[in-house]
Amino acid sequence: MGNPFELYPFQAGERVKTRKAHPCGGTAWEVVRAGEDIRIRCETCGHYVSLGRRDFEKSVKEILKKAP
Repeated sequence: MGNPFELYPFQAGERVKTRKAHPCGGTAWEVVRAGEDIRIRCETCGHYVSLGRRDFEKSVKEILKKAP
C-alpha cells in the first residue's frame, strides 16, 4: 500500500507561479532549495523567501518550468 498523501517532488531550478503576487508585483518564483522547507527567489526583484512545504504547496498555482 502506498502513502495516500504524496508530496510533489519540487527540485531546485524549477519555476513556479504563485496565487498571490509579491509586493513588487511579481508572481514568478524560482525554487532555490527544496526539502522540509522551500526557499524561493522572486524573479522580478530577487527577494528570497523561505516557506514550509505545506504553505508553499498551497500557494503554488502552476509549475512554469520543470527542473533540468
